[in-house]
Amino acid sequence: MAIQNRESFLDNLAKNLGRPRREEGVERPEWSVAPQNDVLDGYSQDELVDVLAKQCESIHTNFKQTDSAGLAQTIQETMEAYGVKSVIAADDERNGVYGLDNFYKGIQEEGINVHVWDPDIGKENQAIAEQADVGITFSDITLAESATVTLFNNKGNGRSISLLPQTYIAIIPKSTLVPRLTQATKKIHEANEQGRDVSSCVSFISGPSNSADIEMNLIVGVHGPVKATYIVVDD
Repeated sequence: MAIQNRESFLDNLAKNLGRPRREEGVERPEWSVAPQNDVLDGYSQDELVDVLAKQCESIHTNFKQTDSAGLAQTIQETMEAYGVKSVIAADDERNGVYGLDNFYKGIQEEGINVHVWDPDIGKENQAIAEQADVGITFSDITLAESATVTLFNNKGNGRSISLLPQTYIAIIPKSTLVPRLTQATKKIHEANEQGRDVSSCVSFISGPSNSADIEMNLIVGVHGPVKATYIVVDD
């Protein structure tokens, strides 16, 4: 992703601070301690799955684990438990890899309304998401410590999929698990440095919508799905 208007932005910032820009001799500090790198350091993928599963209990999120062959059946069972009649899903190349293209076609023939995000119809996708019973996306990076899925939103994966439906299903390839936000931001930074396309919008989602800001009373579903299920797939 190209950075637009960086120089003029920095010039304007320096002007408002009342000093010239310093363009040389700036070095990143080296801290004597970095505890953020030590949390869950050395954990295997299986151990991170255990951490994720335990944290899901704290954030009121259902946790399931399966393999690629069993993914469609696991999604089906989850949808039946939620009483789903309509689905909105991301237009993700992993749909084909994990056999979900055929799965969506099959449940549509059985009477479930399925919509895969279509950038050609613009905001109509949002209206569909608002009426959908469940939104389904893949996680791009998964934070075990906080049970957070990371979504690289793009033209085929609108934010509304995980935000507007009443329930949400996150498909988590096991290989996407990292200990915490420290490693997730490092991956994103490295991708940018290597010139790979990085989404201009990255969503971090930790289970269903929860808020306890008012009088410490937990309210679910204020600004997002009421229920959520994470499905870890052994890949």
